[in-house]
Amino acid sequence: MWNNFLLALSKYADFKTRSRRAEFWGFTLISLLISAAASIWDNAIFDSEVFGSLVDIVFFIPSIAVGARRLHDTGRSGWWQLLALTGIGLIPLFYWYAKDGEVHNNKWGASPKYGASDIEREIPIEEDQIV
Repeated sequence: MWNNFLLALSKYADFKTRSRRAEFWGFTLISLLISAAASIWDNAIFDSEVFGSLVDIVFFIPSIAVGARRLHDTGRSGWWQLLALTGIGLIPLFYWYAKDGEVHNNKWGASPKYGASDIEREIPIEEDQIV
């Protein structure tokens, strides 16, 4: 999970490719834990939210980027993240984030989960194609 977090952080400015569920959820879980720890630390020591807010600012762009890449893996534009602003839009977003990605290449690139050999196995071979 830590590796997925670091992978997502290393691609903080990548809004054009695809990400697997493990990368998205690993980043989301660890960034939430770090943010919560920073907030608790702030309240316990400083009685303010300075450090917690700074951590949230640092994770903001990587969160948007990994969310966009996750939506790309399901065949959707990253702009769908704007649904979160409505509140009720979180329901389809969580569904799409949890959904398996498209097997085949899409306009955002190759599947990060399935290799070429996995895709070839899905193509049915009919008897008249066998020589």
